[in-house]
Amino acid sequence: MKRIITLQDVSCVGRCSVTVALPIISACGVETAVLPTALLSTHTGFPKFTFMDLTDQITPISDTFKELGMEFDGIYTGYLGSLLQVEIVGKFISDFKRENNFVLVDPAMADNGKLYKGFDMNFAKKMSELCGKADLIIPNLTEASFMLGLEYRENYDEDYIKDLLRRLSELGAPKVALTGISFEPSTIGVYYYDSTSDDFFYYTTPRIPKLYHGTGDLFASVSMGCITRGMEIKDALSVACEITYLSMKYTMQDPHARFYGVNFEYAITDLVKAVNEKKTKKQ
Repeated sequence: MKRIITLQDVSCVGRCSVTVALPIISACGVETAVLPTALLSTHTGFPKFTFMDLTDQITPISDTFKELGMEFDGIYTGYLGSLLQVEIVGKFISDFKRENNFVLVDPAMADNGKLYKGFDMNFAKKMSELCGKADLIIPNLTEASFMLGLEYRENYDEDYIKDLLRRLSELGAPKVALTGISFEPSTIGVYYYDSTSDDFFYYTTPRIPKLYHGTGDLFASVSMGCITRGMEIKDALSVACEITYLSMKYTMQDPHARFYGVNFEYAITDLVKAVNEKKTKKQ
């Protein structure tokens, strides 16, 4: 069985980060190891939460992995809370990157034209450097704009998105998937670029007229799980779009849905089916 490790925070309650990554990637048939960067009682969308910084534990855990000779088929990074964490996680990638494993960086730091609380342009620059160590990065439009030092635009055309993708690939990651892209009100999706072949790919689903916490984490986790199982990146991104859409749809249909995330649990059977239907490499 393939094994990946994900480096991001743990929110005890709240469908985001590790509490999404672990069940979703496991459902893809991939062992999911975790290296938590922080421990929160809930995610930051709650009116009150506790926070324990685990930065000082990342290097000792990493060193122990090295002493044990552990290797991973994939490395997946999500929300990182400080410049120091980004630097330490960059070293982790350098230490555990191999020719035949896959690194996915989700530069989770901004949305809707604004950086998350506590982040600034120095953080965005540091995150762009981390992206340079990845095989695939999955930013949204806001994160892409900050990493490139561009003004955030809500109005754009396809030529602008293609130019943005090419510029993002120049950060160092040969493959880039830009999420939340839409050229019409009724659909939304992902625009993908492979700089090694100069190939573009665009996939959409119907737009759900509501915002939910954790959908970016869900999208990245499905992508990582499917890619690790041997799915082509285009197929993996398509499945990620569909599972994110279905999770949002199921949540909207649930009169008792909780405010802090999507009902991705209802979409796990859809994910397992999609993984089994797509051509995957023999494990």
